[in-house]
Amino acid sequence: MIRAVIIEDEVKSLNNLKNLLAKYCPEVKIMGEAGTVEDGVELLQAHKPDVAFLDISLPDGLVFQMLNKVRPIEFEIIFVTAYEEYAIKACEYSSIGYILKPIDPDVLKEAVTRIQNRREAESDRRLDIFNSYYHNPNAFTKMSISALDGIYFVNIRDIVRFEAEDNYTHIFLKSGERITASKTIKSYEDMLVPFNFYRVHKRHVINLNYMRKFVKGDGGYLVMDDDIQIEVSRRRRPAFMEQMKRLQEDL
Repeated sequence: MIRAVIIEDEVKSLNNLKNLLAKYCPEVKIMGEAGTVEDGVELLQAHKPDVAFLDISLPDGLVFQMLNKVRPIEFEIIFVTAYEEYAIKACEYSSIGYILKPIDPDVLKEAVTRIQNRREAESDRRLDIFNSYYHNPNAFTKMSISALDGIYFVNIRDIVRFEAEDNYTHIFLKSGERITASKTIKSYEDMLVPFNFYRVHKRHVINLNYMRKFVKGDGGYLVMDDDIQIEVSRRRRPAFMEQMKRLQEDL
């Protein structure tokens, strides 16, 4: 049984989430609900839940004010929110769960399953990363990676490359460490475009700052700073060369 609370000020949204949880996630038991920051603090302190379903904007402030008052956070967080670009990206970078309104039952079930499979919540550290991006995206430098053996917190500049293997992604760091994450490489490609990462092959996304050499020819490939050779697919090569040209012009 997963002990849960819901903090949501819209009655219609609250009842909809409760009904969906009862129908699709019977392992979730709702311990209580609240609609304001003040009531949410009391609810969380009283029930010590396993997971909190949270709306971001509440009548008396943002939900972050509430979370800061109940630290250390030892429960999982799932934001239930209308689409907001910075909030969604912040969730992706911090490995915090989110569900968009209107709620898709399959997405709800996936979010609940994901928290069941986590060994440690690490919610305090993940919330710090969320807040860092949400409140100042241009100064963001760190991300959370939900891996098979735990949650890693890494500086984006230390990531050399990503390599796909089925629905998993191997992440290689400057230190030589390898992390295997339970996310597709596509999700990392979309997330890290603003940080100078580029997909050169269906299996490879690289940090352009770690390229050493591009070897031309029919089987064109990159040599990275760690001496690994990365194939540049023929289909992606024209766009990649155009990207290289733009980078040179920016120097």
